[in-house]
Amino acid sequence: MAVTDGKKDTLRAYIMPEKLTLGVVAVSGIIYNAGMTAGPWFEGKLAQYLSDIIGGSRWVNEMVRLGITYVLVILIVQSMRYVKRLYVRKFANHMNRDMKEALYHSILAKNRRQLEKEGIGPLMTKAAADVDACVEGIRKFTTEIFDTGVVMLAYLIMLLGYDWRLTLLSMLFPPVAYGIANKLKKVITSSAHAYKESEGRLNEATYDRVGNAMTYRIYGRESGRDGVYEACLKDYEKKAVRANIWENSMQPVYQVISMVGAVCILWFGGKNVLGQGWTSWDIAAFVTFLSCFTKLASKSSKAAKLFNSVQKAAVSWKRILPLLAGDEAKIDLMEAKAGTANSMAGAADEKWMSEKDTTSQKSVIVQNVSFSYPNGPKILSNVSFGADAGEIIGVTGPVACGKSTLGKLFLKEFPYDGQILVRGSAVYMGHESELISGTIEDNILLGSEGDPWEALSWVRMDEEVRQMPEGIHSRIGNGGVTLSGGQQDRIALARTLFHRKELLVLDDPFSAVDMKTEREIFQNIKSLSGGGTVLIISHRLALFPQMDQVLWMSGGRVTASTHERLMAENPEYVRLYEAQNAAADPSEGGASK
Repeated sequence: MAVTDGKKDTLRAYIMPEKLTLGVVAVSGIIYNAGMTAGPWFEGKLAQYLSDIIGGSRWVNEMVRLGITYVLVILIVQSMRYVKRLYVRKFANHMNRDMKEALYHSILAKNRRQLEKEGIGPLMTKAAADVDACVEGIRKFTTEIFDTGVVMLAYLIMLLGYDWRLTLLSMLFPPVAYGIANKLKKVITSSAHAYKESEGRLNEATYDRVGNAMTYRIYGRESGRDGVYEACLKDYEKKAVRANIWENSMQPVYQVISMVGAVCILWFGGKNVLGQGWTSWDIAAFVTFLSCFTKLASKSSKAAKLFNSVQKAAVSWKRILPLLAGDEAKIDLMEAKAGTANSMAGAADEKWMSEKDTTSQKSVIVQNVSFSYPNGPKILSNVSFGADAGEIIGVTGPVACGKSTLGKLFLKEFPYDGQILVRGSAVYMGHESELISGTIEDNILLGSEGDPWEALSWVRMDEEVRQMPEGIHSRIGNGGVTLSGGQQDRIALARTLFHRKELLVLDDPFSAVDMKTEREIFQNIKSLSGGGTVLIISHRLALFPQMDQVLWMSGGRVTASTHERLMAENPEYVRLYEAQNAAADPSEGGASK
């Protein structure tokens, strides 16, 4: 089920927390862009002063003073530009962080079936590259709404004040650039979409080529996979070039179209200077008007490019929206309806149990659960049992009877028929230790605060770690490669106990320890469980006489009983238990009935 809530499926949800930052952007942006009109005005005045100096009506020192004033004004204006861009970048960085955090939680909430269906390559592209493209488009829009929108409005007002007829005539051409950009919207959008899809296929092919290199080599399929990879690479290059051409090559075209109005200014503006046009100008007015229009036309071409960037951002937003909108929850619900009824996780379970079963102390309820992997035979059939708070339950049975599958169903990885209700949360330790490439401390704490030595003492590994050269700060390599199998399993168990929840599901936690250590660890688990429930999946039965319940699994079915009753009623369980009891080392005390 998706972690993100419904409030994260709109851009407003990511923009509103940045109101203060955007306020600084707005104030500095207005000051900067309104101040940009000072440039053309000063340029016109400087041209007029130069003409007057040549004519003998002004002195050079007057032009120097005007030039110094011009430089000071521009310094103030540009300082506002620095502030605006700094805070726009902060706004974009914060939005990028929030979106990726939401996507990260959403991806963690996906079950394995969904991940396998989508493919890791396309999913990572969606989770990272699309967020970057979307945020970049928003950043450009936020920047250019001031650098283009506000300054264009300021320039337009200034032009209208000099000659409104010539302004309207020269401004006929920038909208043409906008029109062309809008006409190319579909082309640019489709090319950007095709580029992103091709990038995802290339990522997937890269992961496949690297991850399965040995398999392809063993079976002599390297050349075939190389061909597939090269085809993906060529397609990516082709799509990338096409997308970049449509995005970038039109910029000069937009600028040329926008600048056609300058021809009108040279002709009709010249008449104004000569006193033969719509209004009377001096040289300062002519230079100011032409400079102002040139800057406005340049901004117009950037506005057209901005539309293209926003269109690309829209493509990326549409691709990541299903994750941000929590579509995983909808998928899970549909899968639940397709069966009998899938369970809801965490708080939903607690709410259901508090409303429907207020008199019961059951912390776990499994009702009529059936399961089979896609296109596979049925592994579990109508499994039902319950557990009270504080109980420790042993799960055992013949090899390949579905013990581990039952434990994994508490992770919500696959849809199933029936109901699994848990009061609170569950934590799971599987066959694979799944250690990270860090220190022993890193693997136990996983970034949390606490005492890792205490967790190591629970699994009787604290003394072993103290004897290591770097102690708890020893780096264990990828997957714990520097440790023995038993050490890997005990660190994984220490981590699980450190992060224990209301339900502990432990799959074969004692497989690599001797019986004495097994009994000591079991006593620690009992004392740590408190009011929680522990499910211990194991083929070793020495401790099963101490279990509150024993689940015997065979043929996809479960018999919920006790050790004593199974010894009296189940011959298969008796044979398994007595065989292990007879094989136990007498020095370890064996098992007892």
